[in-house]
Amino acid sequence: MRYQELLLVFTSVLFIVDPFAVIPSFLAMTERDSAAMRRVLARRGAWTCAITLTLFALGGSLIFKLFGITIGAFKIAGGVLIGLNALDMVQARRSSQRETPAEKAEGTAKEDIGILPLGVPMLAGPGAISTVMVLALGSKRWETTAALYGSIALTAFISFLTLSAASMLERRLGQTGMRILTRLMGLVLCAIAVQFIIDGLKMSGVVAHGT
Repeated sequence: MRYQELLLVFTSVLFIVDPFAVIPSFLAMTERDSAAMRRVLARRGAWTCAITLTLFALGGSLIFKLFGITIGAFKIAGGVLIGLNALDMVQARRSSQRETPAEKAEGTAKEDIGILPLGVPMLAGPGAISTVMVLALGSKRWETTAALYGSIALTAFISFLTLSAASMLERRLGQTGMRILTRLMGLVLCAIAVQFIIDGLKMSGVVAHGT
């Protein structure tokens, strides 16, 4: 398996989950919690994210058969959805497709935000779900499939580490540093979204192969 392919799978999952962009909301919702409690909530959020993305990656083919959706069509739809998330990231904004103001307010009031809204939809949002489904259905080799599930696990672990150290990262990076990081990740994600759309058009026969 080529390293470029492995890197594409991993960056696709990590950048769309984007745990760094979750830091401000996570800190706001856990402002009354201790550092130890934040680690517990971060762990629950990471586990929820990993389980959700794994289930959708495994069940993607069943959903496609049930609704009669082609891989090419879903790649185009997934590319558009990822692109919308990426545009928000390039502008250093939290995507409106993740948590709503009502969900954020509910999370602030709840004692346990680990599963909802942290795990879903803040980490495992619509963009992340569509990404893993596209990658799982487009995989033609077991190495690529293994890389996808490994990427989901590694992304969940990075999300746990990031949120566990949220206070320190916010102090070290500051709002400016976090915006720069988000913009860079969004730029790469834009390119991945465009490639998804091109691949989907080719699979649908709209664009000829090799163009």
